[in-house]
Amino acid sequence: MVSHPAPGKAPSPASPPNSLSPSRAADFMQCPLLYRFRVIDRLPEKPTPAATRGTVVHAVLERLFDAPAAERSVRRARSLVVREWERLLAKRPELAELFTEDGPEARGEGAADGTELARWLARAEELVERWFSLEDPTRLEPAERELFVEARLESGLRLRGIIDRVDVAPTGEVRIVDYKTGKAPRPEYAAEALFQMKFYALVLWRLRGTIPRRLQLVYLGSADVLTYDPDENDLRGVERKLLALWEAIRQATETGDWRPRPGPLCGWCAHQALCPEFGGTPPPYPLMIQPRLPLEPDGGAGEGTGGSPGALPEAEGAAG
Repeated sequence: MVSHPAPGKAPSPASPPNSLSPSRAADFMQCPLLYRFRVIDRLPEKPTPAATRGTVVHAVLERLFDAPAAERSVRRARSLVVREWERLLAKRPELAELFTEDGPEARGEGAADGTELARWLARAEELVERWFSLEDPTRLEPAERELFVEARLESGLRLRGIIDRVDVAPTGEVRIVDYKTGKAPRPEYAAEALFQMKFYALVLWRLRGTIPRRLQLVYLGSADVLTYDPDENDLRGVERKLLALWEAIRQATETGDWRPRPGPLCGWCAHQALCPEFGGTPPPYPLMIQPRLPLEPDGGAGEGTGGSPGALPEAEGAAG
């Protein structure tokens, strides 16, 4: 994952990508031009209420495990929502603009006096409470929370990301868990949703030499749990796919040819004004055309540090 600069702040200098995360891999597969805007141009994107709520909910579910098992109650979890929102707001004061008369959630009378914020917080509390119907935190002791992982494949490609939760059974089996504040995808889109989880499983396998026993996606928006048990063939297939994807990214970086790929998600894109599909013109390509993009460049910001709970990396229901 990569954090974008806040609106009004100058983006970081452009540099060639030097690693791949699940979110950015999904970006390229969705639309190469979107990948360029986010990773190379590092164009700012305004935060949305949905993405911000996802960040707060994730923070609550992480921090709840700081308490002893017997104290991990619905009441305690709900009380953490306002606390985590205030903590995030202290880091990102511009988020207050989400709940003003001109903000994205303004809905007429009452928007500026806290009505919309109260409704937004109540929705976050509902999502947190719903989690208790899907998992019992009093019976869980995660081995890792918000775990940053990074591995270098034999090819030299660096893979990185942040895993919401890693559970380890007494017998040693590993379960990777990821929370989603949106709804579960339809069955025909389940493979796309699991791509992120298989990515993490591949990284842990390369780091620790053991294939995770189970991958688990917890959808708070629809109260669904999607699980999958990977095997070596699965993860080798993911590795081949990522290498092919990186080769396509290398070619686009070298040539400057980042073509848009129109699709149903275009309506949600923050960069329509710069997209040729909508009559826009992308900014001048900020990198020199080069003969070969190295797998291990000397320096460069690449994809950043992999994101953080405060980076607002995803909207509700988005993969990765």
